[in-house]
Amino acid sequence: MKISMEKLTNYAKNYGFVFQGSELYGGLSNTWDYGPLGVELKNNLKNLWWRRFVQESPYNVGLDSAILMNPKTWEASGHLEQFTDPLIDCKSCKTRHRADHLVEQFDESVAADGMSSEELQRFIEEKKIPCPNCGAFDYTPLRHFNLMFETSLGVVDDKQQTIYLRPETCQGIFLNFKNVVRTARMKVPFGIAQSGKSFRNEITPKNFIFRTREFEQLELEFFCKPGTEMEWFDYWKEASLQFLLDLGLNKENLRMSDHDESQLSHYSNATTDIEYNYPFGFDELWGIASRTDYDLTQHQEHSKTSLEYQDPISNEKYIPYVVEPSLGVDRLFLSVLSDAYEEEELENGETRVHLKLHPALAPNKIAVLPLIKKRHREDAMRLYKKLAKRFTVAYDESGKIGRRYRRQDAIGTPLALTVDDEGQEEGYTIRHRDTMEQVRVKEDDLIAYIEKHVAF
Repeated sequence: MKISMEKLTNYAKNYGFVFQGSELYGGLSNTWDYGPLGVELKNNLKNLWWRRFVQESPYNVGLDSAILMNPKTWEASGHLEQFTDPLIDCKSCKTRHRADHLVEQFDESVAADGMSSEELQRFIEEKKIPCPNCGAFDYTPLRHFNLMFETSLGVVDDKQQTIYLRPETCQGIFLNFKNVVRTARMKVPFGIAQSGKSFRNEITPKNFIFRTREFEQLELEFFCKPGTEMEWFDYWKEASLQFLLDLGLNKENLRMSDHDESQLSHYSNATTDIEYNYPFGFDELWGIASRTDYDLTQHQEHSKTSLEYQDPISNEKYIPYVVEPSLGVDRLFLSVLSDAYEEEELENGETRVHLKLHPALAPNKIAVLPLIKKRHREDAMRLYKKLAKRFTVAYDESGKIGRRYRRQDAIGTPLALTVDDEGQEEGYTIRHRDTMEQVRVKEDDLIAYIEKHVAF
């Protein structure tokens, strides 16, 4: 049975994974802070993605572009004109709704994101879709709201320039296409990967960290020769799905959703979403899109600078096509946490909270637990300092050993090392989270043993 969103949110807060943002001052709507365990899990997810898609890839290199960019970037990309939400207000209860969400909630078979403003307005009126908050049918006319956060560059009021917090990380990659080709001596096909923060002034953020105004993306822009894009599209679809399976996500909770022609963005000739079965149902986790040559062509036209690629062998010139696998870190975090959470009844009647994370994702790889605090603390601290040079390590000396095991089970620590009188002579006891099996391991073998059991 899947955990409810309310229970998962409370669990994340109580165990130090995710806190309400600005909670001391009553919070700030839909902002979240990652706690001591959350930041470790989040970093592990980002690091494993980077290792798989950059470090281990023969095709890809990395980039870290600026959050603030010349505003002409967003003119060229179409964000200033097209990056909007269709909004409608209920006059009766004063709540605000996205018109496309109203339509989809009323009729799940309708692809509302492909409908124009006029079509959305007509559908709502013809079907008399009631307000989901109060049930009334009394709306304002539909209007569009740009999702980009505005800020100002400069310190003197009359000389300030309006700029934007980036709503996606990919445009920084396109702006640096020529720089990477030149300095990294890359040849098509190749990719540029980037992780970083993006910002969207969402009107209806919801479902904990699933849709937020400040979020982190893991994006790859893969440049290929026109005519080969579908081959690479299929390649990155499979690579993306395999990565999720390797992280330990249940295959039954994942599905591929191909966009039909009416759902495609104006720049795409093929898009597939990998959806995950969150506590509220299936929704997008990872989007893979064939963006054609739209982005580079737009920036070439607006900058008046050639972004053509010249093949070093054939001397042929062309604008590369782009395949983009785009993954949200926060959504990945939510799916991993949801997938791993278990409650099981033990033989003694107790309920064990068991966070069955892949060991490579666990915030702490091992916990060091002195059996008796006063007698074993010195040896336990010595081992803690030794192991902490290689791994993230928890230390806990408070309470009965059984309760300490349960605490580590509940936060996903795959191994627990108990320090007792026999440890230095006979080997230290290591308990495994999933099986609760205990084995003795000599100190000289500890590091190799841990590495073997937390490898990705």
